Amino acid sequence: MSHFKQTVALKDVKCFALHGYYPEEQLIGNHFVIDLTTEFTPQGFEDELSQTVNYEDLNSIITEEMKNTQKLLETVLKNIISKVMEIYPFVEKIEVSIKKLNPPMPGQIGHSFVKLTYTSTSAN
Repeated sequence: MSHFKQTVALKDVKCFALHGYYPEEQLIGNHFVIDLTTEFTPQGFEDELSQTVNYEDLNSIITEEMKNTQKLLETVLKNIISKVMEIYPFVEKIEVSIKKLNPPMPGQIGHSFVKLTYTSTSAN
């Protein structure tokens, strides 16, 4: 059994999307920043992409889910996690967070923030 843990992540993925609970948010849209981190026991070290998580796949998952308008950011995060689990069932932990930049509220707010973490029940 391997004692290594590997992390593959994308940080500060910037997207414009139409997510929001209120109808006007879904019309005007907003800028978002997403972080996605995966952790797993390495499948091997033979210098093969098939033995790891391809961060190009992570980027594709993020960009596709950001196009799918949702009322709640939690739904977006759950969908991202589900897609990662589908493609990479060996991943033991997935952490994804999203920042909504300058949310439409009174006052000067840099961003709102939601994070969701999945941990496999078989993870050590």
